[in-house]
Amino acid sequence: MAAGLLLKLVGFCFWAVFWLGGAATVSTNAGGEAAAAVVVDARSAIAVTDEDFVCATLDWWPPDKCDYGTCSWGLATLLNMDLSNKILLNAVKAFSPLKLRLGGSLQDVLIYDTGDPRQPCTPFTKNSSAMFGFTQGCLPLHRWDELNAFFQKSGAKIIFGLNALNGRVPMSDGSLGGPWNYTNAASFIRYTVSKGYDIHGWELGNELSGSGVGARVDADQYAQDVLALKQIIDNSYQGHASKPLVIAPGGFFDAAWFTELISRTKPNQMDVMTHHIYNLGPGVDAHLIDKILDPSYLDGEASTFSSLQGILKSAGTSTVAWVGEAGGAYNSGHHLVTDAFVFSFWYLDQLGMSSKYDTKTYCRQTLIGGNYGLLNTTTFEPNPDYYSALLWNRLMGTKVLSSTFNGTNKIRAYAHCARDSHGITLLLINLSGNNTNHIYVTSEGVQPYSTKEEGRRIGRIPGLGEEAQLIREEYHLTPKDGSLQSQHVLLNGNVLAPDANGEIPKLEPVQVEGTQPITVAPYSIVFAHVPRFYAPACR
Repeated sequence: MAAGLLLKLVGFCFWAVFWLGGAATVSTNAGGEAAAAVVVDARSAIAVTDEDFVCATLDWWPPDKCDYGTCSWGLATLLNMDLSNKILLNAVKAFSPLKLRLGGSLQDVLIYDTGDPRQPCTPFTKNSSAMFGFTQGCLPLHRWDELNAFFQKSGAKIIFGLNALNGRVPMSDGSLGGPWNYTNAASFIRYTVSKGYDIHGWELGNELSGSGVGARVDADQYAQDVLALKQIIDNSYQGHASKPLVIAPGGFFDAAWFTELISRTKPNQMDVMTHHIYNLGPGVDAHLIDKILDPSYLDGEASTFSSLQGILKSAGTSTVAWVGEAGGAYNSGHHLVTDAFVFSFWYLDQLGMSSKYDTKTYCRQTLIGGNYGLLNTTTFEPNPDYYSALLWNRLMGTKVLSSTFNGTNKIRAYAHCARDSHGITLLLINLSGNNTNHIYVTSEGVQPYSTKEEGRRIGRIPGLGEEAQLIREEYHLTPKDGSLQSQHVLLNGNVLAPDANGEIPKLEPVQVEGTQPITVAPYSIVFAHVPRFYAPACR
């Protein structure tokens, strides 16, 4: 017993050196297992996200949308998915709430049923000569009613992407010009208001910024169209206590184009600037996994987040940044990569990185559909990234903290104030398949933990009788059978899957004595809630 107490005392002292000292050394033993530290500055937040930071998309593609000989969309889009599926309903409800962005490539060739017999509501039809390979399609009002019944039941917050190409004419420079013909969109918005459907935001266009994808519109004209949308919303929601957000442009980041758009829409005329991310290249790329596991490659996207943050700050605008669509690999992703465990490395790293640059919301392509869905396209069962997103949503609070890892670059480390709890939550991602890392958490500013919410500091090492105060909760994610390309994930060694009633499983942590380092196994992800971390920013 005396030996056990001695070991505990040694553990407390070792913990105190790391935790209170504000700095630590890195050591690697002969077995390749590293001991290092994450230094967290919790004195003030470096950024703040929305409460409902996690968002997902739903698309318009018909079943015969195919890429590289594979047709991966099936019956999993807005026009055809089974809205009565229990897993689908429970998967959305679990976020309480989940933002859903409705849109994608075909939104700019989609019209809305108005009941006018002179404008027939016909479905998309495959046509190789048309933009994106399909003719103009239509959203029937009865389907819009069905979708809204589902949204209301699931508690989702809806962002609707509007067709921004109506009325455009070809210009000499290859762009599409002329003012946006908003007649059909305005009618659709009025119908939506008349039915009492709750829309969180209306977004104008899809991937028309900069050089565009399929088509492009100059920033000057786009700004005029955003102002027109703002006027439509103001008129349609007159007398309402709140109005939906005005969102644009839903395209790839182009610094000059985005700068011009923001300069011509301030002040307070555009609420959100959205940009899209497919930084891994085409889904057919055979090196996707190599890119995902390369920390230098992952770091490359930071320049986009930083540039957009700088543009908005310089403009002195209230407009905020969102990632409006991010599937990593374009053209529907890659089966057993973008719908497998390995993609959680990219996805969670994106959530962590984007939040540091004041991104308020991050919309993953897709909730379901293609090869990059959070849910399986045919069974609706959650893919590994669904559980990664749900853990983020439940554990990572809105306040973002500065964090630095002083060991290998194969560890990605992010810290936030804990969600609805004391202390902080760490996200640790191990991109190495060889090394287990033992990681201590230290505090920038050399401050010990606080025993009271108001921040009374105790400048001593806790006694053995206070061990319960140092307990932390850990959530370890690993792939089933050790395969990065598995579509099943283990939480603390247990497979996650819905039950027979389609209920999403509980996400239970393991409790770990706070004197021990956080063990991050090869190719694994750890969320660690540290409740007694001294964090003035989190009060």
